Amino acid sequence: MAKSIPYNAWLKAFRLRTLPLALASISMGGFLAAGYKNFKIEIFLLCILTTVLLQILSNLANDYGDYMNGADLTGRIGPERSVQSGAISPAVMKNAIVLFAFLSFASGLYLLYISSTFQSFNTFGFFLVLGILAIVASIKYTAGKNPYGYSGLGDISVLIFFGWVAVCGSFFLQTRTIYLEILLPATSCGLFATGVLNINNIRDIESDAEAGKKTIPMRLGKEKAVWYHMALLLTGFLCTLVFTILTYKSLWQLLFLISVPLLILNIVKVKTLDSKNLDPYLKQMAITTLIFVFSFGIGFLLSISCIS
Repeated sequence: MAKSIPYNAWLKAFRLRTLPLALASISMGGFLAAGYKNFKIEIFLLCILTTVLLQILSNLANDYGDYMNGADLTGRIGPERSVQSGAISPAVMKNAIVLFAFLSFASGLYLLYISSTFQSFNTFGFFLVLGILAIVASIKYTAGKNPYGYSGLGDISVLIFFGWVAVCGSFFLQTRTIYLEILLPATSCGLFATGVLNINNIRDIESDAEAGKKTIPMRLGKEKAVWYHMALLLTGFLCTLVFTILTYKSLWQLLFLISVPLLILNIVKVKTLDSKNLDPYLKQMAITTLIFVFSFGIGFLLSISCIS
């Protein structure tokens, strides 16, 4: 008889603390769509569901891939992984990856259906290919042969999928159009999500070096990786500031400035703390990103209501 797996082992594998990043990106697209008078609740909610499924898929594949490729060593500083600890076997985790890949694809396909992309073959084909690429990218980050995360390409992948794809894609599916300035807040989301990954990689510099996982911090060393982290957060903040200047209507649009102390706190802690003490600031940066997005979005909508 098959051994049952405690639900808390699955919750640990899902890594729920990373989900604010998925919510932040789709929420940014939703706030922008509402600001441009085209918010559609059913599309917005399905975008969230699809993105959350993709995030969980990525987390499961990361758990499995790092174990199989030797990155989850005994001396690893971060939280113990489910496959590493023996709570979930590699075979069962592999089946879970297949299941969440299917669920992500099904959710994405239904999203395309209700957003009427079927009416345009080119648009449907574009988003279908984009969705398949998102699934492949979620799995291939650390799993399979030649995972791109082991070559230091995880940062650009996070920028693309958590930033440009998630924000611009969800915005387009609701509004059926795109504006060049939308790339600015989309880039902010992508860079902040990359910041979360960077903290993770700074924390794991030593174990990644032993496993041959050549992340950017592993290549740069901690000191330069901290400067890189500062550049990610500062550039992300400036992108939204430029968007606000370009679309300025009232002081409400500066509401996102309330997140600045949290961004500064994160930079200070990443700079001053030892790697072994950085783990709480992954969660802090993810929540800060969500606060940044919601304060920006609420301010953006209030500024529009003031002139309506």
